Amino acid sequence: MSNYDTNPFAEEEVNPFAEGTANKKASGQSNYVGGVFYNTNSRSASAKLSPLSPEPYDRSATVDIPLDSSEDLKAKEKELQAREAELKRREQELKRKEDAIARAGIVIEENNWPPIFPVIHHDIAKEIPIHLQTIQYVGFTTWLGLMACLLWNIVAVTVAWIKGEGLSLWFLAIIYFIAGVPASYVMWYRPLYRATRTDSALKFTWFFFTYSVHILFCVFAAVAPPIIFKGKSLTGILPAFEVLDSNAVLGILYFIGFGFFTIESLLSIWLIQQVYMYFRGSGKAAEMRREAAKGAMRAAL
Repeated sequence: MSNYDTNPFAEEEVNPFAEGTANKKASGQSNYVGGVFYNTNSRSASAKLSPLSPEPYDRSATVDIPLDSSEDLKAKEKELQAREAELKRREQELKRKEDAIARAGIVIEENNWPPIFPVIHHDIAKEIPIHLQTIQYVGFTTWLGLMACLLWNIVAVTVAWIKGEGLSLWFLAIIYFIAGVPASYVMWYRPLYRATRTDSALKFTWFFFTYSVHILFCVFAAVAPPIIFKGKSLTGILPAFEVLDSNAVLGILYFIGFGFFTIESLLSIWLIQQVYMYFRGSGKAAEMRREAAKGAMRAAL
């Protein structure tokens, strides 16, 4: 036989990926399509959702950014110009006042020392002439030295009070410090500063008088004769020997105070000698004598 019958037991070859396989079969045909794929519904297993239509994009579209109008820009420009003119006017006015003050010889002193809490005006490097800066620096050292002496005097006298020497000694030491530091600044250090800055003969003369009083006090404190409370309110050489017998530590404190006052005295004597040499060498002494003679003549007339 030229034609062979197909095998009735062979499975029908079905493409599982073909769409509508169940529709091509008769209504009585099984949904089994071969292999491991088995469809339980007559509809497609994966129903497709219709995509959203894309929004139209216009490349020529622009974003509106609010900008100031030309009138607003002109108004702001005029305002800035008015402010600039006002600042220039104030600057010129301030410079005019500064020039007038400088011509009148008035010096504006701004407190700048100590840096932590400024209470006085002090700028040797900028305001004192170079040939007088050494004298001024030594004068500043003696003023700080006096502060150190009086502060150490409080420490030593406080120990003496604790050891039973009496409360009145401690009060006197406090008075020396509170009165001595500002008084020394007003009486002789500020006159020396102004004398070296302005090279004034009158201020130099006042410095000589007040600084001589300072030297006498330092010498008196270094000796501390038994005049006021047996001299123990000052750490001089005499009370140092007196308290050394009863208390060695207190005696050492008084001896250190004696050294401080001695150094302060010697340095102060050297300073007043240097100032006097400059005073005579620069002709200030002759100038002062002429001023004194003129004053006497005016008083007589």
